[in-house]
Amino acid sequence: MGACLSRCNVRSPEEVPGLSNSAGYTIQENAIENQSRLMQIEERHTSGAYRKRPLVIVRGLGVKVIDTEGREYLDMTSGQGVALLGHSHPAVIQAINKQASRLVTCPQIFFNDQRAALYEELVTHLPKGFDRFILCNSGAEAVEGAIKLARLVTGRPGIIAMKHGFHGRTLGALSATWEPRYRRPFEPLLPGFQHIPFNDTGAAEEMIDDQTAAVLLEVVQGESGVHLAEGSYLRKLRELCHARGALLIFDEIQTGLGRTGSWFAFQHEGVIPDVMCLGKGIAGGLPMGVVAWRGELGILQPGSHGTTLGGNPLACATARATLQVLKEERLPERAKQVGEKFLDRLRRRSHPMVRED
Repeated sequence: MGACLSRCNVRSPEEVPGLSNSAGYTIQENAIENQSRLMQIEERHTSGAYRKRPLVIVRGLGVKVIDTEGREYLDMTSGQGVALLGHSHPAVIQAINKQASRLVTCPQIFFNDQRAALYEELVTHLPKGFDRFILCNSGAEAVEGAIKLARLVTGRPGIIAMKHGFHGRTLGALSATWEPRYRRPFEPLLPGFQHIPFNDTGAAEEMIDDQTAAVLLEVVQGESGVHLAEGSYLRKLRELCHARGALLIFDEIQTGLGRTGSWFAFQHEGVIPDVMCLGKGIAGGLPMGVVAWRGELGILQPGSHGTTLGGNPLACATARATLQVLKEERLPERAKQVGEKFLDRLRRRSHPMVRED
């Protein structure tokens, strides 16, 4: 997902309510000096893993972000897919404030009210039978958990992923990611991973065998463009995995929770996976990833997996608020309506910069 911020307009510091308080310093004549100083500090200490844009963002409001000089930008990155409800949504802020005053962290060796309530909420939105979860901190961590689950459940080593697919940059997720320039510096990666062409039923039929623990794919590939899995392909994968004892894992980290006009992208074709990975905006901006699977597959043994911060009460409370807003405001339906209107306008205009529809 590329980074894109579009300048909206310039506002004076006085027109940006609370900006100096939220940023922690006063924005006046020295705004440019402050911006330069902050950029220098980050450059001096950053890992170097990110290609920085020359902006210091200090606040977000809805679809906009605001820099140190009070300039507004339309956030077309959506926080790299995290700002599902926009920035500083009132329901998210309320959930954070309320839960932060009660309990922020509680490891999963204890029970917790917010975690239990989130489980119940998730079950209402997932396909029937999806009632087991790993709560973690990111989409990549969810992919890691799904890979371990598949190997434990099936007793097999093989993971088949798609060419041009992207699943994250931790070592397990990177092993499933296809792009050579991400993989090459860290090879050798985990053994047992193979990549097949996307939407190629013949390749799937040839490669899925009695050593395949799972087939892992995005229903809509995002890193390499916007490539949709064909319905016939998903149905064939479902058939092959069922027949050959492999699990079908859908990575819905970018496409889940209403972005495609339904709660999950796979619902457009009616093909149900065995395991699903969620992340990005599920907790309204706080770190969270989720592995969800059909309970009939079984559960993990104590000690086989773990995460210190995963499923903490603060993230769970915020995820609950996010899911409730999605439901109450019918945002998946709205995404469908807005998407159809946008596509219709693009098609009628035949814009030369639009290469695919």
